[in-house]
Amino acid sequence: MANNSSLKSTLAVSLNNYLDAGAIVAGSSGVTLWQNYLGLSEMHLGWLNALSANALGAAIGAIIGGFLADKFGRKFIFTYNLLVYMLGVLIVMCSVSFPMLLTGFLITGISVGIGVPASWTYISESSEVNNRGRNICISQMSWGLGPMFILFFGMLLAPGGVLYAPVESLAHAIIGADAAQAAAEVFSSRVVFFTLFVVAFVAWNLQRQLEESAEFTAQKAEEKKSIVDNIKLLFTNGIAVKTVCFLAAIYLTWNLVASVMGFFMPHIYETAGNLTNETANMLSCVSWVFVVVTTFIISFFVDKVAHRFFYVFGLAAALTAWILIIGGGVTTIGGIWLFTILWGINNGSSVQVFYALWGSELFPAKFRAGAQGLMFFIVRGLSAAWGLVFTYIYGDDGKGFTTAAFCMVALLAISLIVGMIGMPNTRGKSLEQITKERYGENC
Repeated sequence: MANNSSLKSTLAVSLNNYLDAGAIVAGSSGVTLWQNYLGLSEMHLGWLNALSANALGAAIGAIIGGFLADKFGRKFIFTYNLLVYMLGVLIVMCSVSFPMLLTGFLITGISVGIGVPASWTYISESSEVNNRGRNICISQMSWGLGPMFILFFGMLLAPGGVLYAPVESLAHAIIGADAAQAAAEVFSSRVVFFTLFVVAFVAWNLQRQLEESAEFTAQKAEEKKSIVDNIKLLFTNGIAVKTVCFLAAIYLTWNLVASVMGFFMPHIYETAGNLTNETANMLSCVSWVFVVVTTFIISFFVDKVAHRFFYVFGLAAALTAWILIIGGGVTTIGGIWLFTILWGINNGSSVQVFYALWGSELFPAKFRAGAQGLMFFIVRGLSAAWGLVFTYIYGDDGKGFTTAAFCMVALLAISLIVGMIGMPNTRGKSLEQITKERYGENC
């Protein structure tokens, strides 16, 4: 899909997206099991979502990681960050209380946030002009593969799944044969998180062997500025501020919907759709299959066809999904399947693809990762607050689902309109050319 010169590094760095989405969905696939085990309320679930890789945890990490990547390099992040991720996952795996579980979610989320700006920046900087979009799509495919595999594992390992018996035997061997059923069942979620630990270990070994970005190396050789200097430069450059506002707007409105679906999708299926945990995970897994397939298809055309087409296509699928659900509800299996497919198509040609692409193209190298970290902080931080609001609107057992769906439609419509108005024309241009066109010769 990409030239050999950038394919290897793209694949290694894209594992961060697997771990990002995987962490979110690993929590969502077992959230009902943790709820039963620890006696959690809907508000407890809202806090888990708010402080996880889905929202505030990632927000805190992003604003730190972005400026660190601009100061010390992209490789610096790749060398140390996944050690933090593995620590967070390990705490989740061993959790026996809500505070411990929440701490594990928060640490994992912070690591996810630290890695995202460096990852997207590195992929763009190591790509050739004619495959930058395709390499971002490879990253997006990894973002889809993470949930697809995690939900598949969750389906197999969940109570009633074909592999639950050995999980239950493991649980009773560790916590005793007379342990409560809920305590044994939650081990399926612990095993799912263990798979993330293994992938993180592999990714860490691959990423710490990568060479530093040539563009970052050249930039640091020309001038040496502190993190504070880069922050000041970002906030005092009019073009940069306008770009941050545009990208944050399109990503925020889309991500407020996507973040809820990423964490609560199986839970919604179980409560509003009256499905079992196993079936809910299966449908969510199918949705991510459509994500991967859709992204794979557009990867061949994204550097050749106007970005506007794919941007509108993805949001049209998302809007159709939510409008149909408002009309038919999630109480019929046909409605649930249609929603699942359309939402998967949206994620495959999503705003996130173009946010990642444009976010790494529209800023100069000196504060490229920092700007992305700032935007990610804004988006995931507000997503944390929205996660708490959503649990209030949604209510117990999905009583407020229709009201929540109307909110989703409004947010997606805003993302579509703002994106159409402010969409940049960067296709076929080098990062250096884009920087000169937007900021002049001296930036």
